[in-house]
Amino acid sequence: EVELVESGGGSVQAGGSLRLSCVASGYIYNRDYMGWFRQAPGKEREGVATIGTNGAITYYADSVKGRFTISRDNAKNTVDLQMNSLKPEDTAMYYCATGRAFSLQTYDYRYWGQGTQVTVSS
Repeated sequence: EVELVESGGGSVQAGGSLRLSCVASGYIYNRDYMGWFRQAPGKEREGVATIGTNGAITYYADSVKGRFTISRDNAKNTVDLQMNSLKPEDTAMYYCATGRAFSLQTYDYRYWGQGTQVTVSS
């Protein structure tokens, strides 16, 4: 059974940092692209960052470019999202997901975690 478990969310003031982590199990993790997505109340889920199968390529949404960094460790089956210079508009539930495309589109991802909440106060 495929399982993705996120951790590292919390509450922080604007300008602060958080590091999210996602552990994958139950399948051949290093053959999949990995992505981080977020969903704020009343809004659609949106792609934040994605990383290639060996970590060599990354892509970010314009809204987080220069502030967030995605990384993966295939030996540990983990994918992390380092979030710096956080803004109130970054407040959302954050999800990691696996997919077979280098994409920020939700329809390209097959398996999803349950999410971890990030709240940024001004």
